[in-house]
Amino acid sequence: MLSPTRAIIVAASVLAAGAGWWGLSAIQAAVNTNNATSSQFMNSANTPAAACATGGVSACGLPSNVVIDMAKAAVKRTDAEWRKLLTPDQYEVARKQGTEPSFQNKYWNNHDDGVYFSIGSDTPLFDSRDKFESGTGWPSFTKPIDSAFVAETVDTSYGMVRREVHCTVDGDHLGHVFDDGPRDKGGLRYCINSASLNFMPRKEYDAWVAAHTPKVAAAAKPAASSASAGK
Repeated sequence: MLSPTRAIIVAASVLAAGAGWWGLSAIQAAVNTNNATSSQFMNSANTPAAACATGGVSACGLPSNVVIDMAKAAVKRTDAEWRKLLTPDQYEVARKQGTEPSFQNKYWNNHDDGVYFSIGSDTPLFDSRDKFESGTGWPSFTKPIDSAFVAETVDTSYGMVRREVHCTVDGDHLGHVFDDGPRDKGGLRYCINSASLNFMPRKEYDAWVAAHTPKVAAAAKPAASSASAGK
């Protein structure tokens, strides 16, 4: 079952994208789906600098080549619609699994307090409180806000075994996750493209959550009443 907080986020994301309340059932299914993983993921000497070295083959700097399962995604658009919605750089990264240049992207050095949303569906994915300096030139996080919104796919392109990550709500490619993050915070490093993100300052995010809470409660009430009547 979706938690109340998760339901608010999902519902708001679906509504913002114009998908309607029908999309909630699709996300519920996605939450219950376990993604395949591998025991041979890229380690790269267990340091972000080694994995994302700019002088040689970089596990961070190379694009991805995976098939993202869109069957359960609540937000779906045609290619033409995505091209119209996104900038060329955003489209190349989020929809074509490209990678932006290190140290030359919007959020790698952003230290403001707030939340990072998916560029494709207004789904909150990462909190600035979980962001850290990895020295790689890409925004790096120790964890997503909710793992239900960030799925993994094994990426074997370029002779490597990496864990590609994408938004479950809209299928946007985000980047990769490595096991060379801060050990005291779980040991993971989500290496994310700025082009796949949209930053919202903390006060605006708090207002966003508050504004969408009544809508979710109102939508859930009829369903709860029907369930009680059927007992």
